[in-house]
Amino acid sequence: MTLDPKDYPVLVVDDEQDNLDAFRFNFRRAFNITSVDNPSEALELLTKQEFAVIVTDQRMPKMTGLELLAKAEEIRPDAVGIILTAFTDVDVLIDSINQGTIYRYITKPWDAKEVRGTLLQAMERFHLKRENRRLTSQLQQYTGYLNNEIHGAFDFGQIIGASTALREVLESIEQVAPTASTVLLRGETGTGKELVAHAIHINSPREGKPFVRVNCASLAQGVLESELFGHEKGAFTGAINQRAGRFELADGGTLFLDEVGDLPMDVQIKLLRTLQEREFERVGGAETIHVDVRVVSATNRNLEEMIEKGDFREDLYYRLNVFPIKLPPLRDRHGDLPALVNHFIAKFAASSGKTVTGVTTEAMDKLRAYPWPGNVRELENIIERAMILVKGANLEADHFAFSRLGKSPSAVPQTVAPSASGPSVQETDAARPLGVRLQDEEKREIIAAVDQSGSNIAGAARILGINRSTLYYRMRKLGLEHLLPNKVGVGSKEGEKVPTS
Repeated sequence: MTLDPKDYPVLVVDDEQDNLDAFRFNFRRAFNITSVDNPSEALELLTKQEFAVIVTDQRMPKMTGLELLAKAEEIRPDAVGIILTAFTDVDVLIDSINQGTIYRYITKPWDAKEVRGTLLQAMERFHLKRENRRLTSQLQQYTGYLNNEIHGAFDFGQIIGASTALREVLESIEQVAPTASTVLLRGETGTGKELVAHAIHINSPREGKPFVRVNCASLAQGVLESELFGHEKGAFTGAINQRAGRFELADGGTLFLDEVGDLPMDVQIKLLRTLQEREFERVGGAETIHVDVRVVSATNRNLEEMIEKGDFREDLYYRLNVFPIKLPPLRDRHGDLPALVNHFIAKFAASSGKTVTGVTTEAMDKLRAYPWPGNVRELENIIERAMILVKGANLEADHFAFSRLGKSPSAVPQTVAPSASGPSVQETDAARPLGVRLQDEEKREIIAAVDQSGSNIAGAARILGINRSTLYYRMRKLGLEHLLPNKVGVGSKEGEKVPTS
């Protein structure tokens, strides 16, 4: 192993200045030497600076060399300790070497060639200890992700349904999975984009490698770059250790970037380079890291419009959009409803211990009449709630409580006969398409909820009985983006105020 000794600082501690001067004179050109004549000063220095090797005299008035190295290990566990000593201390030092307290001892008067060789060996040991610590940390992080995968609910069989729209998605998965191409999944919130990404992974040659996911909207801008690319120790406040990013953890496997439309511009630039060159640097680092990662990304946003507005890089779009897959909303695959309902009933029956065999005809009609703004995820939540309420063998219509955003067509006011003075408001409204009327009603409810919550997005979502991400999506869909906080995505903080003008 060839190391540059100047990259591995050496701290020399001796209470006699003549000894320190002699050490510096002999080794200052070959090594990066810092010397102090007080053990307490040495310990304080160790709290501020990293040293690869600590060389200390054994016999000092206030603290022995062994005592100093024991305290130093608590501060800098990777530092390698060497003792300078007279022959009378050798037996004690041999015991310390056997116990791992120190690395070597050098007897006085020391030989410059022996010291130089021992320092180089100690630096190699420091390098190996630090590398081992880094790899152990990375392995622990990867093991955590792997455990999540093992215990997760993902399974290709969870993509439920046989509708034409879903069959087209499954055919696309079958076509692209064996390749190394990047995939862009498009679709509304709750359509199962993460399930499809995982299906692509487990049907690819990378199946035995990591599948690592990151939600780009759930992380603050300053955190996202570190999560993706990792960081070096001291790169920013709180970076107390080196950390591998998601790209490193996914090496050889698949990285799923959910809500990729919410990436800040500076991260978009670094992601583009990583996709092109398959290399990057950690935050605060200079070492170039090479990876072999397949990227599957997903978004519910209109990336083409974002490009026009300057919010998304066109070159990155083309890199991500090599093989696009459009996931259909649940309202376009109502034929899959019975299979999905039965799947979720079985799932929650197993966890609740209830014996529920299905739904009544009236209940299924009610489910089919609902527009499902939250898609399959909303259906799962509604079935889970119904399973809590049910007492018999079947779910009934009154067990289902829908959000006001997804008000079913049967809830639309009926038209009335025109009066002699002209058509009523309801009659005029009835002449408009049902979908338009529903959207207008939805707009009115959202605006009212935002106003009632005091322009608080999280509060408005609670009033409407939906989650915040669904509310964000519906507001964009209905042209109410001007009510959003600085037109940001679902990563906004709880309690964030929304401008109403």
